Amino acid sequence: MEYADRREAGRRLASELLPLAQEQPVVVALPRGGVPVAVEAAHVLAAPTDILAVRKLGAPGNPELAVGAVAEDGTAVLDPRSASLMGMTQAMLDATLAEESEELRRRVERYRDGCAAIPLEGRTAIAIDDGMATGMTDLAAVRALRKRGAQRVVVAVPVASSEAVSLLSGEADEVICPKVPRRLYGVGMWYADFAPVSDEQVLALLAEAREPASEELALKLADIELPGRLILPVSPRGTVVFAHGSGSSRDSPRNMAVAGTLAARGLAALLFDLLDEREARRRELVFDIALLAERLLLATRRARVDPRLAELPVGYFGASTGAAAALQAAAVGERVAAVVSRGGRPDLAGEHLGAVRAPTLLIVGANDRDVLELNRRAAALLRCEHEIAVVPGAGHLFEEPGALEHVAALASEWFQRHLR
Repeated sequence: MEYADRREAGRRLASELLPLAQEQPVVVALPRGGVPVAVEAAHVLAAPTDILAVRKLGAPGNPELAVGAVAEDGTAVLDPRSASLMGMTQAMLDATLAEESEELRRRVERYRDGCAAIPLEGRTAIAIDDGMATGMTDLAAVRALRKRGAQRVVVAVPVASSEAVSLLSGEADEVICPKVPRRLYGVGMWYADFAPVSDEQVLALLAEAREPASEELALKLADIELPGRLILPVSPRGTVVFAHGSGSSRDSPRNMAVAGTLAARGLAALLFDLLDEREARRRELVFDIALLAERLLLATRRARVDPRLAELPVGYFGASTGAAAALQAAAVGERVAAVVSRGGRPDLAGEHLGAVRAPTLLIVGANDRDVLELNRRAAALLRCEHEIAVVPGAGHLFEEPGALEHVAALASEWFQRHLR
């Protein structure tokens, strides 16, 4: 026995992975047993955690002996020699593949809980399991991660057979394994506690890994103080500063819902009130786009001096009049990487529209006809990359079932594409 349990193994494995932290990797856990190991390693590396469901194809009468494996995207590998030795016919293989694929679909649906996989294009992916005997499941994982666009794929496990390490070394960019015994006998023999990991434990661990931090902030100006909130995921890839609309604030349930989705995708969200309580009661200030844009720029500079956010690309998410403020700020102020408007009034940015350089997405409800027409007119004045996304059946506030989720998905995709 080398490890007390999987979580201890993850902490010890993390010390071997520290040189990879500078690559800002994504830790990819192989459920179920790899999840406790991966969560601990990801915590040490300050890296986001994702999952990749992979199932072994077991031999007849000995399901723990892998003759192959299949990943959630259908990527399958097979050891023909082992399958032949175990007397597996093609019909038996097909039946086993169908059975395991069904289990994969169940696991993916439950574990992801509606969340999309973290994009891997151009990134380093570290595939983590609790050990490798044959290496079949990890081989399927490596090939699936390649298909998802990972630039580098590293396999990391606490213990493995020499045969598995040799197999994976020919496929992965790097294999990290502290313990490679002459005879493995079984992965479980290297753990004092190797109890099965349940679905409930996997869900709890993933929630622990994904839960972003939230803290209250204050933006101090000459004679007022504007309250704000920072939602910070582990290892954020960008910062989205919110510009709230007329009568709204950092507590807007719609903006908070979008911010939560962005945080789940690895983007920090900074929500500042651009007017204090006294100012918010003055209707003319709510439509003072120049003032709102100036305040938004101050909030952006506040983000750029925060050491946790300083090196990250910045985007703007504006709603209602806040969309005009976001576009004006993008045109006259510090460089931003992308702008998204939700039910916004981009037309109020007027002459500044032609000076916007940040890729801009205008999201409008199909039933919000007057605002949709105003967005189309504003889009005609934009000289940057831009799109109008019309949400079917949605009104101005996106209160219809599924409408706000549609908005959050569109915004996440746009920011993930442009905040690099």
